[in-house]
Amino acid sequence: MHDKTLTELAAGLQAGEFSSRELCQSALDRIQRLDGDLNSFISVTTEQALADADAADQARAAGDAAALAGLPLALKDIFCTQGVRTSCGSKMLDSFVAPYDATVVEKIRQAGGVSLGKTNMDEFAMGSSNENSFYGPVKNPWDLSAVPGGSSGGSAAAVAAGLVPAALGTDTGGSIRQPAAFCGITGLKPTYGRVSRYGMVAYASSLDQGGPMARTAADCALLLETIAGHDVRDSTSVARVVPDYSAELDTSLAGLKIGLPKEYFGDGLDPEVETAVREAIKVYESLGAKVCEVSLPHTHLAIPAYYVIAPAEASSNLSRYDGVRFGHRCEDPTDLEDLYKRTRAEGFGEEVKRRILIGTHTLSEGFFDAYYLKAQQVRRLIRQDFLDAFDEVDVLMGPTAPTPAFDLGAQKDPVSMYLQDIYTIAVNLAGIPGISVPAGFAGNRPVGLQVLAPHFAEAQLLGVAHQFQQATDWHLKRPAFGKEMA
Repeated sequence: MHDKTLTELAAGLQAGEFSSRELCQSALDRIQRLDGDLNSFISVTTEQALADADAADQARAAGDAAALAGLPLALKDIFCTQGVRTSCGSKMLDSFVAPYDATVVEKIRQAGGVSLGKTNMDEFAMGSSNENSFYGPVKNPWDLSAVPGGSSGGSAAAVAAGLVPAALGTDTGGSIRQPAAFCGITGLKPTYGRVSRYGMVAYASSLDQGGPMARTAADCALLLETIAGHDVRDSTSVARVVPDYSAELDTSLAGLKIGLPKEYFGDGLDPEVETAVREAIKVYESLGAKVCEVSLPHTHLAIPAYYVIAPAEASSNLSRYDGVRFGHRCEDPTDLEDLYKRTRAEGFGEEVKRRILIGTHTLSEGFFDAYYLKAQQVRRLIRQDFLDAFDEVDVLMGPTAPTPAFDLGAQKDPVSMYLQDIYTIAVNLAGIPGISVPAGFAGNRPVGLQVLAPHFAEAQLLGVAHQFQQATDWHLKRPAFGKEMA
């Protein structure tokens, strides 16, 4: 069962080929056998999962099964989940048990989905390799010496290894799409405001967005239909009708206009990655799409703008972790200042501290106008680049990341690590949706094709990805890891 997609498992449950308890128990057994080598889970909620599976079986027997009834999945450990530790991969929240469900978790529950646990992540979603977790690095199931990408690396690795058929992640600068590319799965970052951020622990509030990670675009469509929609508890949530994404997957690609940003095919792009991406684009041409070159002239400014805006927002958001109300607290503080200093020094990891320091400096008197305000002006130019490009073409395509997954410990310099997100960060600054789909290999490591669309065009995005997956089999490839334990 571990090789089946979410939609295939849904059909199997409906046909009575197996029960939800059997399906979830099989997945839990596989997690127990294999995750010691991957480290993709922080918490596994076995008892609750089996209870929810039994409830789904009862609902199906009564003819009252919801869209995701009995289907197992995992949640990135950044989504508050009532009664379950929500750590954000940090020592700071190692003891924090959420008293409520995030909106997306609530919606998954209402749809009958069964969470098997919380997946590992870069601390507070800050990282591109999943090496910044308090609980240790996650390993890539395609090659255990490689990173799975980040910050949603635990979710990506769990799906790629067949521990769960799907998972939820978050994307602040590429944290769904880049690990999806590194692990050979499909990952969708929706339009900003499409999915509620209520209960999703904040990193950079104007950039964060939750989304689905699965093997196929069809699976992502099924999940997005469940988690998308307006939420009065989230002031950034957009009141807009949620389409039937699954019903629009088979739209013809004849006449589709594809733009290739010339800035995405220059220096720094691994030749094998470029070859795989260009071969994928040829598939689209064979399906009737038209391809042309476009320009996103402010692409080179995306990383410096992002690493002003995101740390500034992180500095503000993470100020709540002070040892007073919840989370880690230092022992025997001498006074309030000592409590603050030692709690934060002990509770946060090096990358989080680095970004808090950058953000606090950026927002300080005398630097706000020079850095933060200027970065927001650059952000507007980047957004306009995309709007101008979409006046000419329907979608944009290019590599998700400049290289395949790199080795654990290979990126010693923070700036080199930040450059891994060169093709994904601008998408978050502009607020548009993007998807990464498996498109080949560089050596034995997967390559992702990134597809971008205008605001709220997820239906088109998913259809474009689905048609590619109907014509290719890259999404069907599975790592050797765990096959002998099937």
